[in-house]
Amino acid sequence: MTADEFEALCIRGDTTLHQALATLNRTARGVLLVVDEAGRLVRTVTDGDLRRAALQHLPEMAMVRELPAQSPLTIGPDAGLAAAVAVLDAHQIDHLPVVDAQGRAIDIVLRRELTQRIWLSSPHLGEEETAFVEEAFRTNWIAPLGPHVDGFERELAAHVGVGHGAALSSGTAAIHLGLILMGVQPGDTVFCSSFTFIGSCNPILYSGARPVFIDSEPGTWNLSPAALERAFEWARRENRMPRCVVVVNLYGQSADMDAILAICNRHGVPILEDAAESLGASYKGRASGTFGALGVYSFNGNKIITTSGGGMLVSDDAALIARARKLSTQAREPVAHYEHVEMGFNYRMSNVLAGIGRGQLRVLDQRVAQRRRIYDTYRRALADLPGLVWMPEPEGYRSTRWLSCFALAGEDAQARRDFVLRSLERHSIEARPVWKPMHQQPLFRGAPYFPHQPDGDVCGTLFEGGICLPSGSNMDDAQVDRVVGQLRRALQQAGLERALA
Repeated sequence: MTADEFEALCIRGDTTLHQALATLNRTARGVLLVVDEAGRLVRTVTDGDLRRAALQHLPEMAMVRELPAQSPLTIGPDAGLAAAVAVLDAHQIDHLPVVDAQGRAIDIVLRRELTQRIWLSSPHLGEEETAFVEEAFRTNWIAPLGPHVDGFERELAAHVGVGHGAALSSGTAAIHLGLILMGVQPGDTVFCSSFTFIGSCNPILYSGARPVFIDSEPGTWNLSPAALERAFEWARRENRMPRCVVVVNLYGQSADMDAILAICNRHGVPILEDAAESLGASYKGRASGTFGALGVYSFNGNKIITTSGGGMLVSDDAALIARARKLSTQAREPVAHYEHVEMGFNYRMSNVLAGIGRGQLRVLDQRVAQRRRIYDTYRRALADLPGLVWMPEPEGYRSTRWLSCFALAGEDAQARRDFVLRSLERHSIEARPVWKPMHQQPLFRGAPYFPHQPDGDVCGTLFEGGICLPSGSNMDDAQVDRVVGQLRRALQQAGLERALA
């Protein structure tokens, strides 16, 4: 609901019943909000109220204030969706006004929205996947490994232009195996992007290593080459040179790989490229995930293509991928019986899930195009609102816009961010803060952290005001418009709340 649509629901007490009925019919929301001169909510008017007035023979030219007095049920601006639903259910009503501390009407929750939830990034399946899955069932090949696993590995590697791939149970599993393949041992140091999901760095702990976190740069929101350089200078002084660097490509966009590779190559340290969120993206014409010694993709349910759960480790080094496959199947030796000389893991992907992945891969380019279109729609529709910092896309980069993200600039960004998120959630629209940086997580308290500039924390600032919007490639135009309308009004109200504070 846009600000204009909400304003259309607000009437004064001197509105006639005839006018109220016409407004109800025109707005088609089933309710009107009667407000006084200061915008304070006096009561609601529904079509039921008007029908009862007609049965009581009130004339059409009677005013709304002449209706029987009624105290409206309301909730405050801090109430969440669950609280709104509880009031709606308890009183068997379909509309619930939201009022601020002064009693002014600022929003309304409609029950019909609750059954039309807009998700952040829901799975988007098509027809291609069905044929592969049916084949797996028809041939009774549903266990881990199988022809679909081989096919998925081959087809994805070809799609991104890399030599080999190992299909695994998750992107996190792929990172864990990648660290092992790079020789990470207990006590080693591993550099990692701070602005990421915890799955990027938990495997560092699995390996018994110690993480060092690197800030983002403003131009990409990804790992800062300047911070990385200072981290290497510190590591050399402290005799803690990293075994590898985990570079995360955030929200569907590559990091500045030329600059990062130059630094890492100069220090002789390999890169594990976490492209879990950036399958389909490119950097200077080359696929994201193919720059490091090893690359990682994720096929979790919310990713741009999904196998419901899964990941892949890729490399041009055939020996590394062959070893990954061995380790992912409990490190079984190639003999007739079960022989083990080293620790392995149950990390392989099933033939059924790989079949889903093969079907999804065929529509990857379409999924990317749709998500980019959604991002462009958001940005154009909100271009007139000040203080929005959209995730940039430098020249030579092509992001998938896996999630459309922006940050609120200025003071009280976190409070305004939370206000906007609560407002969207009341309307059954899922949005989230951007990732909380790893250097701020209690789990990693005390881990070294290198900011982009000595006196600035880029990813910490982005977290304070950052918001991820619904971005699923299965969103239709009406859903995108609904998000835009509610977001615009929430942003305007957040700015008003700040001005009145």
